[in-house]
Amino acid sequence: MNNNRLGFFCGRFAAVTFLVSVMTWVGAYAQENNAGSEESVVVPASAGNEITFTSWTGPYMRSQMLGFVRPYEAMTGVKVNVEHYAGGIDEIRDQVESANVVWDVVDLTQADSLRACEGGLLEILQDLEMPDGVDGSDYRDDFVEGALNPCGIGVIVWATAFAYSSKVFGDDPPATISDFFDTEKYPGPRAIRDDPTVVMEWALIADGVAPNDVYGVLATPEGIKRALSKMDAIKPGLVLWQDGLDPVRLLNGDEVSMSMVWATTGAVASREEGADFSMVWDGRVIELDLFGIPKGSQNMDAAIDFIRFASSSESLASMVSYLPNGPTRKSSLALISDEVLSQLPNGPAYADKVSILSNAQWWSEHDETLEEAFNAWIAGSARQGASGTVR
Repeated sequence: MNNNRLGFFCGRFAAVTFLVSVMTWVGAYAQENNAGSEESVVVPASAGNEITFTSWTGPYMRSQMLGFVRPYEAMTGVKVNVEHYAGGIDEIRDQVESANVVWDVVDLTQADSLRACEGGLLEILQDLEMPDGVDGSDYRDDFVEGALNPCGIGVIVWATAFAYSSKVFGDDPPATISDFFDTEKYPGPRAIRDDPTVVMEWALIADGVAPNDVYGVLATPEGIKRALSKMDAIKPGLVLWQDGLDPVRLLNGDEVSMSMVWATTGAVASREEGADFSMVWDGRVIELDLFGIPKGSQNMDAAIDFIRFASSSESLASMVSYLPNGPTRKSSLALISDEVLSQLPNGPAYADKVSILSNAQWWSEHDETLEEAFNAWIAGSARQGASGTVR
């Protein structure tokens, strides 16, 4: 049995085991919360009949569907309608400002979570009591840094790294983030996401700025100019992408020699039959996603119940068994196999590689300035890749 099929069946087994455990839990929940009532129920008292959960599509959504959406539906009888989007907060703003909120729970990047919260677009969740860790740890200590904010509850720890064509650079492959910008030693077109985040941090690190100093430098006009100047090396033939599977297609199709890639998506795809690219973990930028509830949700109680379930130690461990992003709870790690642990972007396997934790608060304050500078830089110089919402 090959590794992909083995991983699939192991994941299915883990999901079944997990579902049995949560069914046992919900029975206890119902008994405790309905003691003395004439009839018992298995649906949490606050839950409605239906909610809408919005996230990124592709392998990431699949991991969420199998990790906690379907188990939640089976446990509660609540129907979870799933929609996908391309990130950002514009759609949330449109719904809130028009008093037509149709999303109940949204998977947001950490920076978008903070921006939407500061803009009054999300419900306040800071007083929400969450389940403690499966190991008994207080939930406030169990979640990793940045995973709890006034409007957000953590989902995953993920990263952006880069990959190179094994066909082009098989004999002398790139090994550091500086190599991504070295088009003399490693010629060929590059691909990056159509967004200023990550590539501008990379450019400064490649230009000699210490990771801890990146945001201080990038906050200045001189720092922005320095980053864009370093990025000029990859401008010829540059491809922009939005869909998380685009880098896989571009590399396997010999359209680019290197590409920025969401680390987990790239790592999984690089091991598939026919793949012809390899990952580089040096310089990866680590980020978080969080759940949020758009302001004015008509299903607030059910949305909270869903978030409590989906962000439990067991749910997060189940989710990452299908796609090895990092769980935002420390207690989830003990529930994850050694094979999956070895693939986590914030795991011990890559501890010796240079990395940077994305400063979401900084980006929420500087995004407009950097986006304007980035768009001016790429104007007329890059060809667009296929658009989409795959994570």
